[in-house]
Amino acid sequence: MQTILLSALFAGLIAIAVTVAIERWGGVIGGILGTLPTTIVPAAIGMYLAGGQDALLTSLSLVPFWMVLNSLFVGSWVLYPRLKQDVKLPEMAMVSLVSWAILAILLSLCLDFAIERYSRLLIGVLGMFVLITLGIWMTWRPTDAPRGSRAVSSGVLLSRGVGAAIAIGIAVYLSGLGMPLIAGLASVFPAIFLTTMVSLWISQGPKVPTGAAGPMMLGGSSVAAYALVATWALHEHGMILGSIISWIVAVLSTSLPAFLWLNK
Repeated sequence: MQTILLSALFAGLIAIAVTVAIERWGGVIGGILGTLPTTIVPAAIGMYLAGGQDALLTSLSLVPFWMVLNSLFVGSWVLYPRLKQDVKLPEMAMVSLVSWAILAILLSLCLDFAIERYSRLLIGVLGMFVLITLGIWMTWRPTDAPRGSRAVSSGVLLSRGVGAAIAIGIAVYLSGLGMPLIAGLASVFPAIFLTTMVSLWISQGPKVPTGAAGPMMLGGSSVAAYALVATWALHEHGMILGSIISWIVAVLSTSLPAFLWLNK
């Protein structure tokens, strides 16, 4: 229980800072900073402590495909308003969540089938390739990514942290029950993405969150990279050093190139 609470609390505190970066520095810089490997760090440590090496390998090797799912969630906030004019926030939130839920069920069935027949590392690498390709496609054409002009209330900031804490806490709990597939899905439930989009839409208008969507989709590849490296690093080097190694490799191999690509 202590592991679950600590992982959830740490994840909640980190999550509060995500939209602040977007509001202060705009969608490009904020989108990259907001998708640095953060909540995946306590989630991976919690899964390792609660479920062991095998559960960790299964859960984290599927994270790239779960991040593909979250990229599609974020992308819906850009694509749906293009298909329908004058979209209201409740409708947009409902469409994105329903789409995520349907795709989550389908993807879970596909991965449940694949994990029994193919290498977990192969599945993870394939998911990473799909995720990066999707992010490049969404950012191929430059779009406006303005910074926010108004401050977000403390209540909204708190809701971001609470949402992320609940998702990570559930992930660690399920991992301890021997449910790594579902744990991996719960660990990347779009709590942060949802609260980011909703809070920015309310406080700044639709242009700020939609402008950050593409960079967030591409920047999310760093979470997948962290997960793949952590499947080896946590076991070989322990929780602290393993987490540091995974974070550095993920940032240098994905976040930095994504930042250079977006600025170019």
